[in-house]
Amino acid sequence: MLIFQIIMCVIFAALSAVLLTGHGSFLIAGYNTATPKEREKYDQKKLCRVIGAGIAVVPLMILIWIIGGEALNKYVSVFPIVIVADCVVMLILANTICKKKP
Repeated sequence: MLIFQIIMCVIFAALSAVLLTGHGSFLIAGYNTATPKEREKYDQKKLCRVIGAGIAVVPLMILIWIIGGEALNKYVSVFPIVIVADCVVMLILANTICKKKP
């Protein structure tokens, strides 16, 4: 189980690093499938950075889980709540600050 957690932490950290550099827009599902006209509405670098920062929460939560171990079992419901809240914040930011001004 520990190996799986470490592998997932590394994968999400690498994804986050790629997106935080402003690259990897092809990894963002909605942006990837959008038409060129819809893509023009968004600032690609800002969008990548917002999604990258949001994804950075996942490896941090996994790392906290690894370090905390059995002591965090009573807080197991906090982790999904944090992830869902993070997704909501990412959606709000992606649709507000990442849009280009007309």
